[in-house]
Formats: sequence, C-alpha cells, structure tokens
Amino acid sequence: MNNINVLILGSNGYIGLELVKLLLNHSKVKIKYLCGFTSVGKNLSTFDKYFKKYKLPKISKFNKKYLNKIDIVFSALPNGDAQKISKFMSDKQKLIDLSGDFRLLNHNDYRKWYKTKHKAPKKIRDSIYALPEIKGPKIKNYNIISCPGCYPTSVLLPLTPLLKKNLISNKNIIIDSKSGYSGGGRGVFKKYKNINLLNSMSVYGISNHKHNAEIQQELNLVSKSKVDFTFTPSISPMFRGIITNIYFDLNKKINLSVIFNELKRFYKLNKFIKIKKKNTLLSTNSVINTNFCEISVCKSKQKNKAIIVCVIDNLIKGGAGQAVQNLNILYNFKSYEGFK
Repeated sequence: MNNINVLILGSNGYIGLELVKLLLNHSKVKIKYLCGFTSVGKNLSTFDKYFKKYKLPKISKFNKKYLNKIDIVFSALPNGDAQKISKFMSDKQKLIDLSGDFRLLNHNDYRKWYKTKHKAPKKIRDSIYALPEIKGPKIKNYNIISCPGCYPTSVLLPLTPLLKKNLISNKNIIIDSKSGYSGGGRGVFKKYKNINLLNSMSVYGISNHKHNAEIQQELNLVSKSKVDFTFTPSISPMFRGIITNIYFDLNKKINLSVIFNELKRFYKLNKFIKIKKKNTLLSTNSVINTNFCEISVCKSKQKNKAIIVCVIDNLIKGGAGQAVQNLNILYNFKSYEGFK
C-alpha cells in the first residue's frame, strides 16, 4: 500500500508536536503539510529542538487546495476550527479531530456546553466519538473521527466495561481528576496568569467543565440509562499526565475480584491498556511519554464500595496517541504502528 499523505493543522501546539513525533515513526505515513495560524513560515524546530534532525515542511497557512493532495487531515486546532475545515473535505477524505468539535451527537448540546453555535451541524452524522478500545472497527464507517478529551479518556476506559455489564451502580459516581498544566494548551500561563502553575494545585470547572457532556453521553450509551456522576478536574504542578480517582458503589453480589476480572477480560487483546494487580498504587510517572493507560482496582474501607485509579499521558493517550490509533484502525495497520 502507498504511503498515506497527511495534513496536520495546529502542528505547533503541545498535542500537535506529539502527533508529528508519532507520525514520523509511522512507516505508512508521509507528512505532506503542516499548517497553523500564528506560526506561518516557521519550522517546528522553533518550538521543539527534537525536529532539527528531520526534514519537514515549514508551517503554512491552510489552503483548501492542499486537500487535493492528501488522504487524511489531522486537526489539533482550538474548538470551532475543525468544523470550518470539514466543509471543504470530500467524502473520500478523513478528518481526525482532537478538539471538541464533533464529540457531541447533538448540536444543541454543543451550543450549551461550548457557548457557541455549531458551524457544521449536518456533518455530525458523519462523525463518531472514537475511543479506539471501545468503538473499534465501527470507526472505519465514518469520515470524521472525533478523538475523546484527555479527562474523559481516563474516565471512560475504566467505567465503560463495568457499566456495560451492570457490575456497578450508575448512581453517585465520584470522579476526581488531576492533570498536568499542558492540558491547557500553549496559552495556559496566560489563561491562568494569577495562578502559580508550577508550585500549586488548582481546582476548576466544578460542575460545568465541557468534558461533563461527553462523559455523560458515552456513559449513558453503555448503561442504557442516565448515569449520575460528579466530575471535578484540577490542574497539578506537573507538565503532563493525568491521574483519575473514581469512587463508586458495587451492585449486589459484586466484589473487587469481579471488577478486576471483567476489566482484564475486556482489555485482554488491547496492547495499550494495562490492568494492574488489585490495590496497586499508581503514578503518572509510569505512563509519561507513552500511549499506555494503567488501571488499578482498589478496595474501600466502606462495604460495597470500590475505587478505581487510572493514569495516562494527557498529550499522548489522551490526545495524539489516540489519533494515531484511530488512523491504524481506519487503514487496518498494526496497532503499534507509529509507537516505539
């Protein structure tokens, strides 16, 4: 098979840089164009010296004529931009989007949570919420591949198998997530200019974080009824990584071993999901700079309750890595293509 020609939008952002690194390792991919808005004319090595050893195109302004020479567009642009780009694309081309533009199935939900009107509502029917380990081969049937947010990835991977099998209560699930500050993008220090991100922890988005919407949507789909949860995100004084603690009630006659065994069974064929021994104390350190997700099932001091801890790298497993996984699914490439 000939190389897949790709265009990367937002290539100089934190996730964009990780995406380029992965695709440079991909034996089936040729990076044809790198595009941006504020960095036109610059080399990627301006933003990361890692790229000095590679011959890459300079960052250019997006031109819809580029679409005639590529197979796939990767977009790591801010919310709203992929919707505009999607209007120029043919039915033969694929868009793998890392923003929130096509994560929600209802354009009214998008307006509610993102506080702006959806610019391509008719394109939503062509999109899929593409969590690779959950949606699998279904992803091939869609032209717009919407990669989940980093927080939701750390929530949905452990909870989906358990709610699907009705092993845990769908009421009063508590989700406490802490992310490195890179989750706020390149402008994070301007966005939180009154907070010392390097030496403090900060809670934000209580009850109104955008990721509530996609977590609710996807959990409801597998549970077949509304899931009641509380999600609280925090910024931690580290550059990258997410640790998510999930507290929940066990359904009758279900114990920790049943939860552990179901997660092991569900993910036994998935290279990137590691179910650790029960009560393992996890650290983001073990997943940084990888596409791995580690999950630990832990006992609670309260009867009929349990705790799950999940760790991922927000820029790779929670972003660029999933985009490459979805590329591999689309073209029947081996799951590890692009990953060292």
